[in-house]
Amino acid sequence: MELRVLSREDRELALEIAGEDHTFMNVLKGSLLETEGVTAATYDVNPEQSGGQTDPVLTVTTAEGVDPLDAISEAAANIQETTDAFRDAFAAA
Repeated sequence: MELRVLSREDRELALEIAGEDHTFMNVLKGSLLETEGVTAATYDVNPEQSGGQTDPVLTVTTAEGVDPLDAISEAAANIQETTDAFRDAFAAA
């Protein structure tokens, strides 16, 4: 997975995530919105200024004192835990 930081501030981060689509981006956005300290999480796959289809751009805004990169890391870890639990439950069924 290739990531490119488009903008970074203390409480907001915009990342372009190459090669991903709505499937992954919706899961990541949902996990971010459940992460403590995240005040907003959204993505766009066709920003107006791009002139057409682009790789998804994820934007994360956090509360004061919460690093957006840490929030993304925590959200990704939560996704991993959920998929591991699903895989184990599926294998046991």
